[in-house]
Amino acid sequence: MPEERRIALSYLGRVEPGSIDDYIAAGGYAALKAALARQPDELVAELSASGLRGRGGAGFPTGRKERSTAQACEECDCYVVCNADEGEPGTFKDRVIMEGEPHVLVEGMIIAAYAIGAGAGYIYIRGEYSRSIELVGKAIADARQGGFLGKNLLGSGYSFDIELRRGAGSYLCGEELTLLESLEGKRGYPRIKPPFPAEVGYRGTPTLVSNVETFANLPFIAERGAEAYLALGTPSSPGTKIFCLSGDVEKPGFVEVEFGTSLRSLVEDFAGGVRGGGRPLAVLLGGAAGTFVPGEDLDLPMDFDGLRKLGLTLGSGAVMVLGPRRSLSAMISSMMDFFRHESCGKCIPCRVGTHRLARAAARLVETPKAERKMLLGSMVAEARLMASTSLCPLGQSPVLPLESAFARLQDSL
Repeated sequence: MPEERRIALSYLGRVEPGSIDDYIAAGGYAALKAALARQPDELVAELSASGLRGRGGAGFPTGRKERSTAQACEECDCYVVCNADEGEPGTFKDRVIMEGEPHVLVEGMIIAAYAIGAGAGYIYIRGEYSRSIELVGKAIADARQGGFLGKNLLGSGYSFDIELRRGAGSYLCGEELTLLESLEGKRGYPRIKPPFPAEVGYRGTPTLVSNVETFANLPFIAERGAEAYLALGTPSSPGTKIFCLSGDVEKPGFVEVEFGTSLRSLVEDFAGGVRGGGRPLAVLLGGAAGTFVPGEDLDLPMDFDGLRKLGLTLGSGAVMVLGPRRSLSAMISSMMDFFRHESCGKCIPCRVGTHRLARAAARLVETPKAERKMLLGSMVAEARLMASTSLCPLGQSPVLPLESAFARLQDSL
């Protein structure tokens, strides 16, 4: 049986959630002290050398983001924003971190802020995560009282503070530019890229926006160095990843393992295999905005580039297993209903397209099996048109599961 390798979840089960005394006793905030003893540009170089990639889904190099933000405006204010608006179906990794040990998130944010010279930060957290909101809020208050936030952190001369903001209940606000609109008190409509947040972000200033899991990796790198991090995972995807295991499995839950671990190991070793036995019909990787893998193709390395070469997505780490008696057509219909419900309606291609796809997917369930391939093909064509003309990632998402189902699972419709 393979074992977990925990970095973001290294304190889980070892400390009382939210207890700053327990966190410090277990080694917490030692990484921050090490970071404050270095020059900011040296710290950025270390984080860049580690190869850390964002854990929100896109897998963009975190060090490059930090360097871009730090260099965008040396004389103006800049911000650090944590995207904790975890709305992707099948994903709950950020909630595990925030409710298991929120101080690792706070510490990671402070390290990132010091590296780029930010004076203030925000945690934009999903409104439904009441327990997370409670524990993160307490962690911020305790860190401030302990001298880890506020003026002159630990006598370093550096000042930084964090404010907690409750999310607006929109899936779309999980996209970084839409999140910034909501954070500024506006309606959660997407902005057009470019410019990117590193150049023009919160209140028009350079802003580093990263995911909860991404920040939770920073203390390890700041304390132990890039080489220790590069020793884990794969050359292009170093480190570890939290995977959320759900669906028709014996042991749903979460696991943190090194990148490169096989999908088969996640499903069979950690999730206990398909509930009731047998082979999966399919596995959905990355949630609703993810891709389908046939149940016979589980020997895949779970890392960003290995999956991308196969036309698949790692996404935020959701692994949703469909048992042999599940209806793939019904699953697709549910996903298209989700996109229709979550579309903000700002741009016509997405507003109209998601409704058309949802109606077509409902017909897919009732269509005779021999005719489903043709109908799914027409849905793929519709989704491709949406993807090429929509303003934001939501309109560009339905094509991913639809194309993968059409290419790999026609016989399972």
